[in-house]
Amino acid sequence: MTPTYQDELRRAAEAITAADGLALGCHVTPDGDALGSMLAMMHLARAQAMPCCASWPEPFVVARHYRSIPGTELAIAPNRFPVAPKMMMTFDCGSLRRLQELGEPACRARDSGHLIVVDHHASNDRYGTINPIDVDAAATAVVVRDLARELGWELNREAALCLYTGLVTDTGRFQFNSTTPSVFALAHELASFDLPIAKLSRELFEEHRFAYLKLAARALGRAELDTARSFVSSFVTRGDLGDFGVDYDEIEGLIEWLRSTAEAEVACLCKEAPDGVRVSLRSVSEVDVGAIAIALGGGGHRLAAGFTMNAPVAEVLAAVRARLPDVVATTR
Repeated sequence: MTPTYQDELRRAAEAITAADGLALGCHVTPDGDALGSMLAMMHLARAQAMPCCASWPEPFVVARHYRSIPGTELAIAPNRFPVAPKMMMTFDCGSLRRLQELGEPACRARDSGHLIVVDHHASNDRYGTINPIDVDAAATAVVVRDLARELGWELNREAALCLYTGLVTDTGRFQFNSTTPSVFALAHELASFDLPIAKLSRELFEEHRFAYLKLAARALGRAELDTARSFVSSFVTRGDLGDFGVDYDEIEGLIEWLRSTAEAEVACLCKEAPDGVRVSLRSVSEVDVGAIAIALGGGGHRLAAGFTMNAPVAEVLAAVRARLPDVVATTR
């Protein structure tokens, strides 16, 4: 019988309570939910005087709009991450592949101890020895809050700020369909820690360097609308980044500009990177972009997903477009 979410929460809490320390990791190019969830756990563990470290794969940088999240300065470079920790936890990470250099040999934790996979993605392949994964949760931050409750650990302000970051980013500022009454209840609990919500919201969503705005103008200027497939797309090249002096992590939110297109059900942004073309997909209807991403080697949710393909942008867009006609036809 497959263990229930509550079963896995209980097992995770028991294993953590018995541990001497924690090694925490999240996926490459972490977003607000990955960073917020992982760092919240770090703050909670340290409040219990439990040694822990936190990291993510190269490029080991924090996106400009996440630099106010408390604890980013305490993270360690991936080359300092324990080789085979007895207790490792991953956050918001659906597969070992997305852990890159933290995945092996670090994930010998499965052999020498425990690997606890904390997530909310339906596409997670449950690679841990313990897998507290709630696919109905709006964010991994929700699972971390559940785990803290199971552990009997009280929240503190630093953890609350981290969890709020994960919650507000993965619900799109409480605009996505995942925004339920329980989401607002958690937001209320976290906000009671006197969080700087207005300041944080501006830093996360509204504050951009002028150089980024110039790059965004170029990307939006080359956007194309495929009315037959209700599909809008654009791309950012490595040359664009160099021309404007913009870092890769700064363009994470650019997909949301495309998503606002009234005539499109699906938005796609391709971003050239050293490991290939990284693709962000968004849906504003019943079109399941998570299924498209999984078919192309990635993962995510029904309304927000992504994948990486080692091919020219034109071929990547063609691969996405080829999977749209049947999907759109059955959901209109």
